Amino acid sequence: MEYIKAFLVGGAICAVVQLLMDKTKLMPGRIMVLLVVSGAILGSIGLYEPFAQWAGAGATVPLLGFGNTLWKGVKKGIETEGLLGLLKGGLTASAAGISAALIFGYLASIFFQPKMKK
Repeated sequence: MEYIKAFLVGGAICAVVQLLMDKTKLMPGRIMVLLVVSGAILGSIGLYEPFAQWAGAGATVPLLGFGNTLWKGVKKGIETEGLLGLLKGGLTASAAGISAALIFGYLASIFFQPKMKK
């Protein structure tokens, strides 16, 4: 049942993003920023954690979850290191995910010879 819930929640988030892309003039990069900032804001007001606990990977894997991870890192960084934690807390918390994206993206480019769109 957890897999079905994660699939449905993740799919609903993707459907909302697709609607934003189809029905507005927002560019994909701005939508991505909107998702990350929304996740950080929802995390900062305490709404994202209960939602993520309920939805599982369907809520933690998309960009909303990345924004929440950044927020948690910043919050922890400020508590432990003060102003310096504000600057480095988010990157420290999300370093594994960012590194994995870079490494797997590079490996995929080696195996699949990417080409520019025409």
